[in-house]
Amino acid sequence: MKIKKKVLVFTATYNEKANIRRLIANIKKNLSNCWILIIDDNSPDKTMNVIKNLQKKIKKIDLIIRNKKLGLDTAHKLAYEYAVNKNFDYLITMDADLSHDPKELINFIKNLKKNHFVVGSRYMRGGKCLMKGGRLLISRLGNQIIRFFSGIACSEFTTSYRGFNIKKLKNFHLSDVKEHGYSFFMGTIFGIYQRKFLIKEIPITFYDRAEGVSKIPKFEIFRTLKNLLFFLITRLVKINKIMK
Repeated sequence: MKIKKKVLVFTATYNEKANIRRLIANIKKNLSNCWILIIDDNSPDKTMNVIKNLQKKIKKIDLIIRNKKLGLDTAHKLAYEYAVNKNFDYLITMDADLSHDPKELINFIKNLKKNHFVVGSRYMRGGKCLMKGGRLLISRLGNQIIRFFSGIACSEFTTSYRGFNIKKLKNFHLSDVKEHGYSFFMGTIFGIYQRKFLIKEIPITFYDRAEGVSKIPKFEIFRTLKNLLFFLITRLVKINKIMK
């Protein structure tokens, strides 16, 4: 599908050699004239070499290779800065492990026309999460806990499948988000919500990783809980000031 807006689709890679070729092909199949930005943290499996070969055949693919693994949050911040500097209208971020279906990119585009920020939800009506066992339980329960304590009417806080209307997010930048690691995704929604931007959830299907291994360290659960507690305290302090 071709669209009039200038769209950047971003993903971060680290040892995604088995998945990246298929991902790029499916992105281009659904959004033929979009730009694709990939930030690779010097993958030991040489993911970057696959991307370089694809650049010779497919237009509008940009690759940034960093010297070492610097964190998912810093990659997303760099992608946002890239989108701003290159004057893109929309930025859509997604995982590189094929857990996010590029067919849903069209729905993101449609909803970004009227909203500042669009997040793909596994847990709203119409959404599906195909993870199994403990990972599914932790993810589902974690998102419910975040919703309860934050007071934000979203069913999904932790997925990276999301879209930003760059031109409408006037006083927001991902560099303002202080949370790190996977807590960064929760912190992004907190920041957008606090600035009173329009948040739209759309249903997505989340597929369990077919190739490679999950890179989410166990300590991320505790970091997320710590960040959630900090946000709750901040929210309660603000409410108390308003009541006074």
